[in-house]
Amino acid sequence: MSEKRKPLLGFMGKLPSGPALGNSGKTHCPSCMGLFQAPRLLPCLHTVCTTCLEQLEPFSVVDIRGGDSDTSSEGSLFQELKPPGLRPQTGILCPVCDAQVDLPVGGVKALTIDHLAMNDVMLESLCGEGQGLVCDLCSDRDVEKRCQTCKANLCHFCCQAHRRQKKTTYHTVVDLKDLKGYSRIGKAILCPAHPAEELRLFCELCDQPVCRDCVVGAHREHPCDFTSNVIHKHGDSVRELLKNTQPRVEALEKALAQVKETNGALQQRVEAVAADIRTFSEGYLKAIEEHRDKLLKQLEDIRAQQENSLQLQKAQLEQLLADMRTGVEFTEHLLTSGSDLEILITKGVVVERLTKLNQVEYSARPRVNDKICFSPQEKAGRCRGYEVYGAINTKEVDPAKCVLQGKDLHRAREKQTASFTLLCKDAAGESMGRGGDNIQVAVVPKDKKDSPVRTMVQDNKDGTYGVSYTPKEPGIYKVLVCVKEQHVQGSPFTVTVKKRHHSHPGVFHCCTFCSSGGQKTARCACGGTMPGGYLGCGHGHKGHPGRPHWSCCGKFTEKSECTWTGGQSTARSLLRTVAL
Repeated sequence: MSEKRKPLLGFMGKLPSGPALGNSGKTHCPSCMGLFQAPRLLPCLHTVCTTCLEQLEPFSVVDIRGGDSDTSSEGSLFQELKPPGLRPQTGILCPVCDAQVDLPVGGVKALTIDHLAMNDVMLESLCGEGQGLVCDLCSDRDVEKRCQTCKANLCHFCCQAHRRQKKTTYHTVVDLKDLKGYSRIGKAILCPAHPAEELRLFCELCDQPVCRDCVVGAHREHPCDFTSNVIHKHGDSVRELLKNTQPRVEALEKALAQVKETNGALQQRVEAVAADIRTFSEGYLKAIEEHRDKLLKQLEDIRAQQENSLQLQKAQLEQLLADMRTGVEFTEHLLTSGSDLEILITKGVVVERLTKLNQVEYSARPRVNDKICFSPQEKAGRCRGYEVYGAINTKEVDPAKCVLQGKDLHRAREKQTASFTLLCKDAAGESMGRGGDNIQVAVVPKDKKDSPVRTMVQDNKDGTYGVSYTPKEPGIYKVLVCVKEQHVQGSPFTVTVKKRHHSHPGVFHCCTFCSSGGQKTARCACGGTMPGGYLGCGHGHKGHPGRPHWSCCGKFTEKSECTWTGGQSTARSLLRTVAL
């Protein structure tokens, strides 16, 4: 097996234009933000300094994969596989993407070294006149030279010693400033198992780079070849995988762009809706404030109007009272102090005055009351285009003026809902025009006063209330309707509950012959027959009533209650099955 010296792709090759300036994403640690120091490649393909990884807080995980772990590392390349089973492991989280990283047995230092990042750091350091690079031999002084044969960075002292040694006398040594135009100046990658040997071979069986000592040792009889000979095969497989991955990247970028576009549209829509909400709320607030001002003005007008009415009534009552007192005082003085002649002389004037005063009509009750209330849930029309609520009501319901209405007021059927309407009015007999009054309704059987029927009261918000109930048994029921704990006009009253309405089991037809399709055995409750052995009625034949009727009971009204009692009559039992 001989090594074929083929140039590695891009190794020591000049850049097409200008020096290669590594960006911070390739040369700086995402954790400490400084240049990479011994960078390690994580399974998520993020690179972090070794010291930064060691500072992360580890956690315990359970590896159920046995010895096979997808965490690749140079330190784990030569470890023996352990039998499968549960074994405790230590893990960390990637400081970039929070992906879980299962640490190999050797810990952080057993993770794969990112040599590409080290090359980028070296290139960036060269662009800065070698600042940050130290000699690979003494690790003490700044770098000035580089041995192209050993791929080692040397200080001035170590460079002189390198040239004096017999084995390295003829090595090519160049100044760092002469390397600024190169794309790669990578150091030789040494075998972790044999640090003195460079990794130049690749074991196909173990799928890992090896050195010469590995070939004659742990990888004896394994198919191995120089890396320059197998790079094309493995590089092509990686390129093929990259080729299959790139469309997914484009698809993800497109999806991300759509998400961003949707997010932008969402933000714009949210801002537009927020503007609509602000406009609506500002307009609504102005409408509410305007409605509030109208209500307050209306309330002030009501106060002034009722106060004027009370003042006028007060003045009239005070004047009448003064006149009455004057008349009473004068009459009492006349009767107690006047002579008979004096009384007779002034009697006519006194009688006329007192009679006139007694004939003056006046109201003993105030013309207005203080029953002013605010109904916040009552619709008050529109203001500035907005529906507003809240109204001032000065009316007071008068139970004696309230009226009960409805066809089911005094009749009902068992197990059928009966209903009637309560119309509330004020003392003047006018409809209240609003709801909210305290209505109590009770429906009690006459013979079972301890078993009232459940009632429902529906406030129609217009001064009317719908009352419904469902009696379970026929009989006499007493209905009590109260407003503000006072009986309304016509309450209490009685309701006669009859038995449940019986529907017709037969058919409403013109004759049996037509409704039965010509069946001879079909009969009708009207008792009519036809010649030829027909037991039912027919047009113009004996017993036909001459107009449409029910076959079950013979009634002529289509919407009526059936009076058939369900006897065992053959005629009626047959008619129940007759249908068009």
